[in-house]
Amino acid sequence: MSNVCTTATSSIDLTKIKPYGDTMNDGMTQLSFTLPVPYGDEASEAAKQLAKKMGFDEPSVVYSKDLGIGYTYFILYGKCQHTIDYTTIKVPKVEGDVMDRLECEKYIADNIKREVVVVGACTGSDAHTVGIDAIINMKGFHGHFGLERYKGMEAINMGSQVPNEVLIAKAIEVKADAILVSQIVTQKDIHIQNMTELVELMEAEGIRDKVILICGGPRISHELAQELGYDAGFGSHSYAEDVASFVLTEIVKRKMV
Repeated sequence: MSNVCTTATSSIDLTKIKPYGDTMNDGMTQLSFTLPVPYGDEASEAAKQLAKKMGFDEPSVVYSKDLGIGYTYFILYGKCQHTIDYTTIKVPKVEGDVMDRLECEKYIADNIKREVVVVGACTGSDAHTVGIDAIINMKGFHGHFGLERYKGMEAINMGSQVPNEVLIAKAIEVKADAILVSQIVTQKDIHIQNMTELVELMEAEGIRDKVILICGGPRISHELAQELGYDAGFGSHSYAEDVASFVLTEIVKRKMV
């Protein structure tokens, strides 16, 4: 089986990648969206015409649901005719090796020789703590223990809906090495506004260069984080050891020991 898979993938032209369904390069794609039109045949036709304008050939509505008050939800299949050159893609990522928990603890003992203080919160109006809890709380997530379990680290989880001013005040009070910000709600780009405000407030307090600033969330990328003035950004599938490794090596790099 492995030889068959290797042979199949080796024949793929990475400069002309398109969706794969039943046959290589068939472009088969599933997409879904809601239209502000009442449920019916006209609504389905509108969905197909819109899919054609998106660049899909032979679109077909395979599921539709009346959402009431003049809205209809659709799932469609269609054939995408566009391709992308995969070989040209460059995605900014957090650089450096990731250490596991025990390696992080040894790194602290060998290189920092003091307790590392981290303060985290889900800020602004965001009430979702799943992200910050996964990184900080002792039990962590999916078998990855949180920073509270790391020997040599004091991790303070301030919870949700924490005003940026309160987070900064706490960081100053405990002389935090790093601030972790979790953002889950992104409607109308509210996370951009909130994250930008935090950076501006830290600069006003004169502590931006003294604290490692990290953000995370399902729609957060390292590229976005850097654009907003953060040191690093961690998206989905990031765990406590990813954050800890970056913070610890950054402390040494900046000579904050």
